[in-house]
Amino acid sequence: MKRSRLATRFARLVLAAAVVTALAATTACGPEDPSETGAAAPSASTSSSASTEGTESSESSDGKDETETPAGDKGDSASGDKSGYGQSCGTNDLDFTVTWEAQPISHYLVTAKAKSGITCYLDVNTPSVSFGSGADGVASPVGQGGEDPIKLSGASVAYAGINVKTTEGEGGKQFENVIIATSEDDPNPAEVELPPPPPPPVDKPIVTNWSTKRDEVIPRIV
Repeated sequence: MKRSRLATRFARLVLAAAVVTALAATTACGPEDPSETGAAAPSASTSSSASTEGTESSESSDGKDETETPAGDKGDSASGDKSGYGQSCGTNDLDFTVTWEAQPISHYLVTAKAKSGITCYLDVNTPSVSFGSGADGVASPVGQGGEDPIKLSGASVAYAGINVKTTEGEGGKQFENVIIATSEDDPNPAEVELPPPPPPPVDKPIVTNWSTKRDEVIPRIV
């Protein structure tokens, strides 16, 4: 009996020691295992947030690039060509000057230049020129010179020559202005003052074609 009690007591001590050992092992393993406590979770969350922020920043940058206006478009808007580009020149698209040329034949020289910012073409070869409102003051074309069409833009110019009197004698009327248009049906003809000396009398005037060369627009009776 005494030996049996000793054995039972010994077994209880061994069981108690085993329980204590198991509890100690569980306590020691708990805080050292990062996979069970989730200690690495904050780092993963920060990485994910940074990745998301980087993606949003990239998308925002891409969106900005897509909405910017190309530099070429801005340059085209600022450089110049406005209404009238690639179209026929109307009289109101042009500035006219008239000068008196005494040699080699006395005549008026008409110079046409496109207004600032306009590019157009003189599709009608001969200008419409008249003195006063009567039919006898309308200049007849003589077919001299001529380029068709003539592009006017910037500093480029076109010339035409007017001979106001093609008859002999003292006949004719005097006018202080000449009416110029790019075509007979132009609704906005230009009225240009004639320069000194005092204008000669007008009698059966003639006009040349447009040309870019001054020596081609000396109006001659043919």
